[in-house]
Amino acid sequence: MTYQETIEYLYQQLPVFHRIGKKAFKADLDNTIKLCQHLDNPHEKFKTIHIAGTNGKGSSSHYLASILQSAGYKVGLYTSPHLKSFTERIRINGVPILENSVISFVENNKSFLEELKPSFFEMSVGMAFEYFAQEQVDIAVIEVGLGGRLDSTNIITPILSLITNISLDHTDILGDTISKIAFEKAGIIKENIPVVISERNSETEFVFLQKSKFENAPIYFAEEFYSVENYEEKELYLELEIIDFSNNCKTILFSQLVGEYQVKNILGVLKSVELLNQLDFSINAEAIFKGVKKVITNTGLQGRWQLLSYNPTMLCDTAHNVAGFIQVLNSIKKIKYRNLWMILGFVSDKDISGILELLPKAANYIFCQAKILRALDASELSIIAQKYGLIGEVIPDVNNAIRRIKSIAEFNDFIYIGGSTFIVAEISGIEIL
Repeated sequence: MTYQETIEYLYQQLPVFHRIGKKAFKADLDNTIKLCQHLDNPHEKFKTIHIAGTNGKGSSSHYLASILQSAGYKVGLYTSPHLKSFTERIRINGVPILENSVISFVENNKSFLEELKPSFFEMSVGMAFEYFAQEQVDIAVIEVGLGGRLDSTNIITPILSLITNISLDHTDILGDTISKIAFEKAGIIKENIPVVISERNSETEFVFLQKSKFENAPIYFAEEFYSVENYEEKELYLELEIIDFSNNCKTILFSQLVGEYQVKNILGVLKSVELLNQLDFSINAEAIFKGVKKVITNTGLQGRWQLLSYNPTMLCDTAHNVAGFIQVLNSIKKIKYRNLWMILGFVSDKDISGILELLPKAANYIFCQAKILRALDASELSIIAQKYGLIGEVIPDVNNAIRRIKSIAEFNDFIYIGGSTFIVAEISGIEIL
């Protein structure tokens, strides 16, 4: 089979979460354990860092991978979902897995996959672990797919765990309260393995403390060790003034990842690096500086507050829940523009009322939908949005929506595209500027 035929075969054979939603989620680790046993337990052959959280886990994963890479290590990085190609999920030092390696994995394990019938995500986890083992990475940064406790990635025993932020998301699977969701995320805390918490929250703190005590796992709330004293969002980078409380030393970092939410993510990343140095890694200040400054260049991350064009300025972001949109809107407030345009599309299995309540009524809207079964119909979205005073056009295809706005927007307008990873993924020609 060709690469495209291989991916389509997997889509047809295996339940895919981003296509069908909750039905594809397996609420146990049995299939992943069996698949990895079949593969000779590759996840036991290299060191790992495990990262969970509602928001920020993707950015934090890429920061850590970039910093480790800048320190000279061979770094595996597993993330999900992908934007353009499945190969984005599995990278070593920023280079995606070869398409031929994907084909070989499926061909070599086809009969077993057909017998086991894992989910698409479970299969991709097994593929990533085998690839990292074969390529003999020094360490792999593993991002949780959904939740933590029952996520397929949770068969690893990492040297360090990081939990970024907890907010309401995937409530139909993870629970309808912050504390219930925190319980699922806390599932990655392992016996005697240190865990860093990027953002302290009164609703989640007890959950994490209780779980870490049960597992005898050292726990570190990052804000007790570091603080962002000042930050300034530039057009293409974020300038951060960091205070290290251990020596009251001030450091300036320039982040290629921008957006106000990185202010919270960076604290957990810095504390994680400090702990890695205590675990026999050698990561100096220069590696941290370079890793943060070149995080996108080093890892190939796309879709996070990403600049797409000038005059008018057009940005996209994969924020898809209330907490994410709060940060996005805070960032938009700092931008000077004449008119604000928002191209939005969502998936149908999320409660979007909290997001719609936040959105500015004075903005100009176009409602669209991704080409997946889970997409919320654009016309239905328009009707729902009207209840919150948000009026706009319905143009289902995101690229047609972009062309429409560009034909009428003024050069000093601002265009935001988002609501779903899958909307961002369908933007034609998306690339790092």
